[in-house]
Amino acid sequence: MSPTQASPRKRRGKVAAQPTSTPATSSPVPAQPLFTAILMVRWRDLDAFNHVNNSVFLTYLEEARLQWLKDVPGPWFDAHAMPVLAASTLNYRRPIEWPASLHIELCCTRVGSSSLTLAHRIVDARDAQCLFCDGDVTLVWMDPASGRSVALPAAIRSACAA
Repeated sequence: MSPTQASPRKRRGKVAAQPTSTPATSSPVPAQPLFTAILMVRWRDLDAFNHVNNSVFLTYLEEARLQWLKDVPGPWFDAHAMPVLAASTLNYRRPIEWPASLHIELCCTRVGSSSLTLAHRIVDARDAQCLFCDGDVTLVWMDPASGRSVALPAAIRSACAA
């Protein structure tokens, strides 16, 4: 290691995450989120390294989307139009340890004819500057019988415009 490289700090037998700044390539989330979900880290969310397993981050994002969708006024889901996850990007910024209270911020960054993109940030509920994860997901509305995309419901379009 060169003299200009800092050695990682050790804490309780594991390498502590170093604070990172959000690079220019991360998903932008405007100052006013579309929706903010509040979630608690559960003991079962932890992996062998005593931090939230990477797969659980997707569960947190799913829960935040469902909380948002539950409050969207008007029909957004029926037998011929339902959302499916088409793509997801997660930038893991630092580990989440138990116990923690999280804010999952969602922001609509793109509305298409049959899809939308939601940017997300997972932050500490007590300190929004403590960023655990950011990125985005793309949802496509489709007809489950045909497997083809369908028009984005007006209720979703309106909710994203608000």
